[in-house]
Order: sequence, then C-alpha cells, then structure tokens
Amino acid sequence: MPRVGRVQATDQARSYGRRASLLSIGVGITGLITYLYFAIASHELSRDEYGQVAVLWSAVFIVVSVLQRPVEQLLSRTVSENLAHDVPIGRTVRVAATIQLGVAVGFDIVALALRTPIQDHLLDGNSTLYWIGVAAITAYGASYFARGFLAGSHRLTIYALQIISESVARTAFPFAVALGIASGQTAVALGIVAAPTLSLIVVPFAFLRRFGSADAARPAAGDAGEGTPGEAGRPEPVSPGGDPSGDASEFTLARGGRFAAAVFLIMLSEQTFLNAGVLLTNATADAAAAGFVFNILMIARAPLQLFQAVQTSLLPHLTTLGSRGDEKDFRASIRVTLVAIAGFAGLVALAMLIAGPDLMQFAFGKKHTYDRADLVVVAIGMGLYLSAATLNQAALARGQVRRASYCWIGCAVAFVVWTVVPIVSSEVTRVVVGYLGAAALLCALLYWLYRQPLRRREARVEPGSTEELELQLASADEAG
Repeated sequence: MPRVGRVQATDQARSYGRRASLLSIGVGITGLITYLYFAIASHELSRDEYGQVAVLWSAVFIVVSVLQRPVEQLLSRTVSENLAHDVPIGRTVRVAATIQLGVAVGFDIVALALRTPIQDHLLDGNSTLYWIGVAAITAYGASYFARGFLAGSHRLTIYALQIISESVARTAFPFAVALGIASGQTAVALGIVAAPTLSLIVVPFAFLRRFGSADAARPAAGDAGEGTPGEAGRPEPVSPGGDPSGDASEFTLARGGRFAAAVFLIMLSEQTFLNAGVLLTNATADAAAAGFVFNILMIARAPLQLFQAVQTSLLPHLTTLGSRGDEKDFRASIRVTLVAIAGFAGLVALAMLIAGPDLMQFAFGKKHTYDRADLVVVAIGMGLYLSAATLNQAALARGQVRRASYCWIGCAVAFVVWTVVPIVSSEVTRVVVGYLGAAALLCALLYWLYRQPLRRREARVEPGSTEELELQLASADEAG
C-alpha cells in the first residue's frame, strides 16, 4: 500500500475508534438514564401498575427491534456505500422511506386487527397503554430511520445526541410524577411514546446539512492520492440485496426490500436467542423459574445493549472499506473487534468464576441461588454471540445478508428445539447449555461465511458459457 494509503488507513482506523468510543459512551449514558426511568417508576406506581408499564416496555422493545432495525441497517449500509462511490443518496433515502412507511402501515393494520387480544391478554384490558404502545412503535420507525441515516453518513455525534435526548425525554415523565407535577400510570407510560418523538428534534439539522452540501459527511479517504470514487481499479459496489453484480446507483425498492426482509429474519432470530428461553421456561415450568433464567441471561443481554454502539459504527465503516476494496483494513477492523470481545468476555467469565453467585444475589436479591458453572457458561456464550454479531456486520457490509439470515434462522430454530425437547431434565440447564451451543454454532457459521466472500458476477461465469457471451455483447454495446 502506498504511504498515502497507509496514512489514510490509519486515520480511518482512528476515526472508527473515536466514533465507536463516542457512541459507546452515548449508549452507556442512555442505559443509565433508562434505568432511572424504571427506578423512579417503581417507587411512584403500585406493583400492578409498574408491572403493566414493564410489560408494555418489553413488548415495544421486542417489536421495534424486529420491525424497525432492518431499515436502519439498510440505510446505514447503503448510504455509506453511496458516499464511498460518490453516488447521490436521494434515491436510497426515498426507497428506504417507502419501505419504512410500508412497515409502519402494515404494523398499524395488524395491531388494530389484534387490538382485543393485545389489550386484554397482554395489557390487562388497559386501552390507554394499548394506544401508547401502538403510537410508540410507529414513532420508533421514524427514530430508527433517522439513526440509519446518521450512521450511514458518519454523523455519529448527532446519533449519540439523539439516543441520549430520547432517554432524557422518557425519564422526564416519571420524574415529573415524582415532583408532583403529574400523577399516575398514564403519565409515566407516556414517556415511552414521547421519547422517540421528541428525540427527532435534533435530526432535521443533520438532514438539511446532508442534502444542502454534496460533500458534507463524506469519508475523507479518496481525497489524498487514491483517485476519485468510481475510477478504474476501484471495485464495483455490491448491492444490498446480496447480488454482487449490482450497482449502488441502481438501488431499487426490490433490492432494498430483500435486504430489509433478510435483516428482519436476523432480528427475529436475535430476539429468539434473548427471549425464547425465558418464555419456554415459563410455559414448561413456572414464572419463578422463568425469572431465574431471565436473571442469568442478563449476563448476555446487558453487554449486547452496549455492543449495539459498536455495531452501529462498524457497519458503515466496513461498508466504506469494502467499497474501496481495502480488504486488509476490513479484516483488521474485524480482528481488532473480535480480540476486544474475547478480552471482555474473558474478564466477565473470570468474574463469574470468582464471585458470580454473590454478584448475582447482590444485583437481583437472595430469592435465588445461582450455580457458578451456569454463570460461566453464559459468559462464554455471550462472547461467542458478540463475535457472531461482529461477523454478521461483515456479512451485511459485503452484501451477504441472505446467507447470513439463513445462519441465524437455523441456529435460532436449533436453540428452540433443544430447549423444548427434555433431553436434559433441568429447564435452566437446557437454556444455559442451549445458549452456549447455539452461539458457538452461529459464530462458526458466520465465520465460515466471512471466509467465503462474494465474488463478482464476472468471476463466476464459466468460460464459453451463454453468460460469458452475454457479458461480451454487453461490453461491446457499452464500448460502442
């Protein structure tokens, strides 16, 4: 690599590190403020009222993660790729907005059709909480759309401000109840819908700047000696739909829809990993055992919340490197992230081995006795799961989203089957061992996919085949 290229690569690595660190701080602050929301609410509401708010929050969080994150990932990847190739982003934003609008309308139709069972069986007949939940999920669609745009255009400072303002807006409502300005469950629950709505105040400035200046937020590499985007020698972009022959300038609703659908399956599988064990334990044993499993899996759930900051900054970073054909730095970024995860998971596993049962009782009370081996196993599984999530971002950046979704769905199904079939008598042991096994399998499959990058269409055409003739004719037409 020329000296200028090495300098640019170093600058990009440092820039990625700064962005990931900044966003991690933002997510950490968001987590603390969100904790305050529930802490204050638990003191101001009765046990039943607080329980209903907690159920509403859990339902909103699961639905939003599955429905809204696909478009966020689509925008993050495609906008970053467009900027790397000097392709206008207007078409990408319009296609993503169309998909997001379709998701929002589809959800509202289903939610209205299922209003009675949702309201009666999930929310104890509380119609106010039902409408707050529907409005919140719809509003989060706009919030996640903005997040994807900000991540893809490398505006992670505003991204961090958005999620922090979201948590502040949410927590302001129970705080107002604590001060006597407002009162009751409805006032507390309104914070769930107010959060995504009020957080969007910071977003218009980013959109105006992005569309007002053709060069704003464009990655700096390519301006210092490697040629302008699109010059000879630069690899053609891989379309989000997973078609390596695609062109980012021809981004269509069908391609965007395929990408979003595949990410939807990945997000559904992710929620299966995090929640199926608890729900199935509740069905096969009792609520106490389900709560015990929930506490154990918090060892995996809490780090994943913070890791989303790394995922958010990693996808556009890898997409930019992949678009420039910088395989060396692409792999280096993955390697550094995996090493950091291994170190973090090792520390957590060591802490669980030394003082895990005492730490869990300190955090969740002494109603349960925790097995040290279970805690260590979940800590190791957490490391494998976060490694798989990192390799998944590499797959998305390379346009391998369809094959990645197959890996996720297969492992999620295997986890559910293992948890349901009573091969092991203890429900808790089945969930713990199943989580480790499924995470290890997922990590192995995505690593295999990582080692099998997509080849361009031209490289896959057999000599003398009809496809080769078609490509030759197409090239002749373009030359003419």
